[in-house]
Amino acid sequence: MLRAEARTRLGTLELDVALEVGAGECLALAGPSGAGKTSVLRTVAGLLRPEHGRVEADGELWLDTERGVDLPPERRRCGYLFQEYALFGHLSAWQNVAYPLRGTDRRQRAVALLERFGMAELADSRPRTLSGGERQRVALARALAREPGVLLLDEPLAALDARTRASAARELGAVLREVEVPALLVTHDFSEAAQLGDRVGVIDAGRVVQEGTPSELAAAPRSAFVADFTGAVVLTGTAHGAPDGLTVVELDGGGRVTSTDAAAGPVAVSVYPWEIAIEPAGEAPHGSSQNRLAAEVLSVTTVGNRVRLGLAAPQPLAAEVTSTAAEALGLRAGTRVTASWKAAATRLVAL
Repeated sequence: MLRAEARTRLGTLELDVALEVGAGECLALAGPSGAGKTSVLRTVAGLLRPEHGRVEADGELWLDTERGVDLPPERRRCGYLFQEYALFGHLSAWQNVAYPLRGTDRRQRAVALLERFGMAELADSRPRTLSGGERQRVALARALAREPGVLLLDEPLAALDARTRASAARELGAVLREVEVPALLVTHDFSEAAQLGDRVGVIDAGRVVQEGTPSELAAAPRSAFVADFTGAVVLTGTAHGAPDGLTVVELDGGGRVTSTDAAAGPVAVSVYPWEIAIEPAGEAPHGSSQNRLAAEVLSVTTVGNRVRLGLAAPQPLAAEVTSTAAEALGLRAGTRVTASWKAAATRLVAL
């Protein structure tokens, strides 16, 4: 078990975080740049001393500012995967992995770790000759070389190109499932956090504002910030009850939507782009969707076999449709459409 607490001022940021991570569990801290994510990692690793803090790993006290305990980084059993991997350019792959090791069998142990990641044949290669994914595997092997009690990962996929990122994420996810130590990962990408973390903590302005499984956060965001961060469309308006037991929201700027959530007063309305259907403007309603807003297509972006639409409505919207549907509807900038979605897909959060 890793337990960490940190309260300190970092410039204009007031960091105030407490977290627990179990053995074999990965907690992904996800949030925007400057939210304090990396400062939490640095506190655990001993690279940052907070004004008030405590770090305990597997029953060993690494930091307790009240008791004057502050183990130096080299005495904390941390495996740290840096964002840019921080490999030594003048050393070969196996020498990078062996750097924290001692003993005459350093090479043998390092190559064995590289073999685990399919990198044994490149053991004598220098980092500059390796691809981004290969450098990540070397850095991960080095992080595991000390048999760490805690694994720390700082934006582990950020340095990779889009083509490499998907395969590297799968490999990293497999490693995180295999290791039996607490893993703390930070990222600015919710989808990455959802893929790699058993739990996700959304951090904003130095505080964890919501924590849970990825599906819990997506299904029931506690704030407009969390809804927006998880990829939802967020609208604002004023909610009031309806005779049928549903909630009607009068949207700021015009229009109204209905939700199965109960709420009253100012609210944030969240719905995911893939829940929004697109119909030609003026066409008779299809299906049972109660929410219908007139909109104009602002942008059409193809992502694989999906098309993401930017829409101008009373408030900005985004929708995702298949490329086949986009072609059939003749969607392009300036097309007038109706965006529709169900009341059950509409989440409300009080403002």
